[in-house]
Amino acid sequence: MSAACRAPHSTNRSRSRAALLGAGAAVAALTLSACSSGGTSGGSGNTNFVTGSDGIATADKGERQDGPKLEGETLTGKHLDVDDYKGKVVVLNVWGSWCSPCRAEAPNFARVSKDTADKDVQFIGINTRDPQKGPALTFEKEWKISYPSLHDPMGKLMLRFPKGTMNPKFIPSTIVLDREGKIAARSQQALSEEKLRKMIDPLIAEK
Repeated sequence: MSAACRAPHSTNRSRSRAALLGAGAAVAALTLSACSSGGTSGGSGNTNFVTGSDGIATADKGERQDGPKLEGETLTGKHLDVDDYKGKVVVLNVWGSWCSPCRAEAPNFARVSKDTADKDVQFIGINTRDPQKGPALTFEKEWKISYPSLHDPMGKLMLRFPKGTMNPKFIPSTIVLDREGKIAARSQQALSEEKLRKMIDPLIAEK
């Protein structure tokens, strides 16, 4: 994993210039997908997910698990309870200010969140592995993130997801809840605008 993808306080190991050049392609591919930041694996489980070639996993209506109870303090100090948004499609994005792929996908989330706000879609971030709020707030300002983010520095909220639906090692990760609060789609990679809309649009259309 590249140094840019590590959580704060990780130890950097020195590498020779030749080794860096030789591993450049592999490192670049990892950086564009997801950062691993440690934590306990979400494990496997019967999630009824079907994973497409694009890396997006979906579950058919009627075969979805309930989302976890997620509530806490946002980066701006307000209380937020995800249950309050039942009736809307909820996009949960796990991110950290230290995570290079999170920065890569941030403009896409900022743009799509604004485009879908009038379609009963609510974006909510889960900011993790940021001990202090300052860097995360700077991240949101830089990328014009207007939706709220729960502050989860120890990654405890991620461990509330049903077994097999979320792996806390992968940041960024995105989970989309349907209007009933059930887990309908998941991705454990940085998302392009096209892939993000692909996760959301079918749920907007559901009745």
